[in-house]
Amino acid sequence: MRALKASQHSESKRMFENDLFEFFSRIPPWHPPAIYIPLITLATYQSLAIGVGIAATVGLFLAGLLYWTLLEYWAHRLIFHWEPRSKLGQRLVWILHGVHHDWPNDKYRLVFPPALSLPLAALHFYGLGLLLGDQMRYAAFAGLAFGYLSYDMIHYYTHHFAPKNPVLKYLRAYHMAHHFKHEPTRYGVSNPLWDYVFGTAPR
Repeated sequence: MRALKASQHSESKRMFENDLFEFFSRIPPWHPPAIYIPLITLATYQSLAIGVGIAATVGLFLAGLLYWTLLEYWAHRLIFHWEPRSKLGQRLVWILHGVHHDWPNDKYRLVFPPALSLPLAALHFYGLGLLLGDQMRYAAFAGLAFGYLSYDMIHYYTHHFAPKNPVLKYLRAYHMAHHFKHEPTRYGVSNPLWDYVFGTAPR
């Protein structure tokens, strides 16, 4: 593993005229692990502490992780690459994801802002409670949060490092092709599974 040259990945342009908005638009890559590793640990511990059991906790964790991969795919495909007609819609989509395609080397705009991810995490935690019940939701939420954190870290890694590990090397090449081949393909970032299921894998 080696970092890419700083000159290739040092650009960080201004998104907003408002200084407060601009401040919160720049997210250092250590923010998600600092927030989500404790949450994942706490949710996993809570699942075991309330008596869900090891096997059920592992199964629910993996189910939550699988659910994240599906959420990652469809959010990227339908929301981040939505093409609205209105100026407001175009601006919102650009803020959400278009900025990343325009400035793919900006290291402060590669991970999802906690100001958005935390409310979405809370919403999913609530929804898992409705779907699975109060006890079963903890492990599923831990798996979902682990999937999200893995996605964010893989995304950052693929833009700023040149891995030698064959899996990471493949994921980096896969994601770079999404950026630079300009095809409606390769929406998976942490894995290509759903691209093959839904027909958006490269041919």
